[in-house]
Amino acid sequence: MKLPIIKHLTTFIEENDEDFVIETIETLEALTEVPSLKDEELDVIGELISNMYGALDVAKAIKEGTPKKDALNQFMQRVLGAIDK
Repeated sequence: MKLPIIKHLTTFIEENDEDFVIETIETLEALTEVPSLKDEELDVIGELISNMYGALDVAKAIKEGTPKKDALNQFMQRVLGAIDK
């Protein structure tokens, strides 16, 4: 996951609607079922999906009243904490 991408997507969600991101995730998930995709291509799609889910999580925290900077930091702390386990 890359914080700059999550931050950019969070701004996109704020300016538009989270439905665009949800539909994009669904489309990318459907693409992962193409049997001819190479592992590297699947990795890229997976990274994009992860960043989008992260942005949705941050956007939800912002809607609940958490300042954007704090929401981003809290999210990355959870991610790093999960990686350490």
